[in-house]
Amino acid sequence: MALALTTRPARRHPLVRHALVRVATGVLVIWGAATLTFLTIHIMPGDPVQAIVGGENAAPTAAVLAQVRRQYGFDQPLVVQYARYLGGLLRGDLGVSYQMHQPVSVVIGQQLGATVQLAVAAGAVAIGLALVVALLTANRRRAVRSTASGAELILASTPSFWLGLLLLAAFSYGLHWFPSIGNRGPASLVLPTVMIALPIAAVVSQVLRTALEDALEQPFIVTARARGLGEAAVRVGHALRHALTPLVTMAGFVVGGLFGGAVIAESLFSRQGLGRILLTAVTSQDMPVVLGIVLLSAAVYVVVNIVVDLLYPIIDPRLKGAVA
Repeated sequence: MALALTTRPARRHPLVRHALVRVATGVLVIWGAATLTFLTIHIMPGDPVQAIVGGENAAPTAAVLAQVRRQYGFDQPLVVQYARYLGGLLRGDLGVSYQMHQPVSVVIGQQLGATVQLAVAAGAVAIGLALVVALLTANRRRAVRSTASGAELILASTPSFWLGLLLLAAFSYGLHWFPSIGNRGPASLVLPTVMIALPIAAVVSQVLRTALEDALEQPFIVTARARGLGEAAVRVGHALRHALTPLVTMAGFVVGGLFGGAVIAESLFSRQGLGRILLTAVTSQDMPVVLGIVLLSAAVYVVVNIVVDLLYPIIDPRLKGAVA
């Protein structure tokens, strides 16, 4: 008698399934960002054709306007324009800038390095400062904690633009320690970095201090101290690891704060970068550039959140069952 052999399909590892779900969700988020930005730009007042031919001061003839409208497809229904836009994205084509007459990918590539430099510097300062303040003030005297919390509340509530003006007045115009504008060397990076980093550090420090105080009350901390470990070793070597989950959770907030701060900093300090280009593109209705930068921002945000989700089980093994 022949025996029928049945094979069961191989099951994917829970972490792989979770990663695939997160990637699919990320694609939907990017598509949603692209769609909302496309619709928002098209319902804004103003004629993009006027921006293409030279702005408000230009006086093109009706024939020129009609020709440009046909050339760029603005005479097509909005649904057709949207389909062409999505088709271009699938081919990796972000379009051509109306004002600079260059591919959007080239425009972004030319400015990306300056923004990444500023964002990395500000992120490192913000996280480093938050770690130091939280480690020094967690479970300390009430006066110490209250002072730190008050300073953090002030910094988190202060508009970035106003904070940047204070830094300029004090350290550039007053003390002449740092340049006020431009991308001239490391010194020109200091004030924009501090302007972006301080509000982010204030929020992250509050969250991290609360997590550290919870961790310092756990039994394993009592055991570590009973073994004769010093306070610094207990806080850094034991409590900090268990307090990292809230910090990792805030990665999306940090990335958003860095990009939003870069837009303000690059405008205030007259620095090159994506933020300044985005502001110029919005005011001049350069839609392909706006859409390209928004898509890049959404993609970075999605990637960061996927990486954070995958890091959870590594940082805290107790979370491995949550993705099963």
